[in-house]
Formats: sequence, C-alpha cells, structure tokens
Amino acid sequence: MTWLAAASSSVSTGSTQQAIGYPTLFLLVLVGALVPVVPTGALVSSAAVVAFHQTAPFSLALVFVTASLAAFLGDVALYWLGRRGIGSRNGSRWLGAIRSRAPEDRLERAQGKLAEHGVAVLVLSRLVPAGRLPVMLACLLAEWPLRRFVRGNLPACLAWALTYQLIGILGGSLFPEPWQGVVAAIALTLVISVAPGVWRRVRASG
Repeated sequence: MTWLAAASSSVSTGSTQQAIGYPTLFLLVLVGALVPVVPTGALVSSAAVVAFHQTAPFSLALVFVTASLAAFLGDVALYWLGRRGIGSRNGSRWLGAIRSRAPEDRLERAQGKLAEHGVAVLVLSRLVPAGRLPVMLACLLAEWPLRRFVRGNLPACLAWALTYQLIGILGGSLFPEPWQGVVAAIALTLVISVAPGVWRRVRASG
C-alpha cells in the first residue's frame, strides 16, 4: 500500500500546485497587461515549462487558456480606460501611462502601419517587443470603437500566448529538470525582448 499512498500524495500535491498556480498566472498576466512592468511573456514560458513536466492531463492547454484569457481581459480593460481618457477633457492616468510607454517615433510608425494594414497590425503588435502599447495608443487616437479593438485583440492574445508557450515547451524539452527549463525560457524571452532595442541602438550609432 506504500506505493498507493505515495501516488495519492503526488496527485494531491499536483492538484494543490495547479489550484494555486493557474489563478496566480491569471492574476499576474492580467496585472501585467494593465501595468506593463510584469514580464508576462517570461511568466507564460515558465508556466509552460512546469506544465510540460507534469503528468496531469491538459496542463499545457490550461496554461494557454489562462494566459490568453488574462491577456485579453487586461488589454480590453486598458483600452476601455484609455477611451475614457480620450473622451475626458483632462485625460486620465491610464491614458497617460499608455502615452509614457509609447515613444513618439514608435507611435508614428504604429499609426502609419495601422492606417495601411488595419487590424492585422493589432494582431502582430503583441508579438513585437514593446509593440503593444504604441499600437493600442494609435487605435485610441484613431478612435477605434471597443468592438473593433476586441476583434483584433482576441487573435493577438491567442498568438501571443501560443508563442511564449512554445518557447517554454522548447526550454522544457531541452532539460531534464523543470528549473533548468524555466531558467532557459526566461533567458530566451529576455533576449527576445531586449534584442530589438539593442539592434536599433546599433543601427543609430552606425
């Protein structure tokens, strides 16, 4: 009966970790969408590594659903708050926060691409490091209704969650221990997020 007790203990521990882990992931990604200082991509990749090493069924699917839903709801809430700021005479702190993270040059590029390609730019904006907020601000300044933003943002969040989950699965498959995969996934997501900025500086200095 020892093996049965061990198996029951393992199942119980796994269930407890999932009960805590998924709500935590949801909350952190949601907050990261509203206050873009949380490295949400690294969180999703790390969660995917852990799920990859679990024997529980549908772990990876739950990470995908949790991350994409949280990102979608956070984006929609931030856009709604931004629209309220656009319509207000004095603006709002949420609109100011979006503006502060959307440099003028990136905003101009986002506005040009949005005018040319429409919703497709919104879909791709979440896959480009630091591309989400300039495109969101461009949508706000173009006075897109919330419904139109939602239509483009849904596939954007799905593609974003899938991309960072695949990074996590890659990290998890390369290393036998989950913590090693988590470290690799975090390092890879940081490289992806930093590389475009470094490349722009190199081009500007050259």
